[in-house]
Amino acid sequence: MLRAAVKAGTPLGKAAKKVMEAGQLVSDDVIIGLVKERLKEPDCRNGYLFDGFPRTIPQGEAMRKSGVDLDFVLEIDVDEDEIIQRMSGRRVHPGSGRVYHVRFNPPRVSGKDDATGDPLIQRDDDKEETVRKRLKVYRQQTRPLVDYYSNWAAQGDARAPKYRKISGVGSVAEIRDRVFAAVK
Repeated sequence: MLRAAVKAGTPLGKAAKKVMEAGQLVSDDVIIGLVKERLKEPDCRNGYLFDGFPRTIPQGEAMRKSGVDLDFVLEIDVDEDEIIQRMSGRRVHPGSGRVYHVRFNPPRVSGKDDATGDPLIQRDDDKEETVRKRLKVYRQQTRPLVDYYSNWAAQGDARAPKYRKISGVGSVAEIRDRVFAAVK
């Protein structure tokens, strides 16, 4: 969303570009402004799904104060060891973006793309040490946000999104069915 706003040259995109070029993090105010701008697009008219946003309590509070309402907050619970195994096992064909997994979706020939035979790579952000660092950041910054939404929902505030927690272990179809059941 940030890159699209920068590319489009919107006022918020220009503000974000200055901050990004200076090597700094874009402020929550700019991010919330971009979200509000994006939600006005026609494809959001019937609803939208946030994935990876908000990430912090200040972002969640900023959304709340600015009137960006949520219907549901869905926590997909997966043990950290499982997350590490899932992410660190990914392998990618750089030319096409095809994704494999050493355990769950292995290529026919280990380390080689099925279509071209080219070598597969492990992206830096899929390496175990990187995944562990990301999980530490999650525990410090995002986990408190999950608790924030859970506690808000438990208070009975009519504006609070409904909080649901499901297991993220099982087949894709099983998890999908849990998601749909949780947000009915």
